[in-house]
Amino acid sequence: QVQLVESGGGLVQAGGSLRLACAASGRTISSYTMGWFRQAPGKEREFVAGIFRSGTYPRYSNSVKDRFTFSKDSAKNTVSLQMNNLKPEDTAVYYCAGASRAILSSQTRADAYDAWGQGTQVTVSS
Repeated sequence: QVQLVESGGGLVQAGGSLRLACAASGRTISSYTMGWFRQAPGKEREFVAGIFRSGTYPRYSNSVKDRFTFSKDSAKNTVSLQMNNLKPEDTAVYYCAGASRAILSSQTRADAYDAWGQGTQVTVSS
């Protein structure tokens, strides 16, 4: 099973930027569908962005499209999430996730992923 460790969270003002990184170990992420999820207090964990293991183009939730950029570096076994023009509603704990099995129709469902990082807090002040 792959182990995932996130970094890069913090406190930023609205309109600012942050870059989250997820370092994988134990298995290569090339064999995983990878994704970023977030969970705000009192809310369910929601899909932010991700890419199928054989995919070329990332998928984004409507709430972050055109502001966030997902990238994968198979050589370094890492994925990252560049977040620009951050809004207070982006405040949440952000999680890196990996799915080892085919999840074609379940890419945005948290229960389709079997590997999770510990999460990193992102707080956007208004």
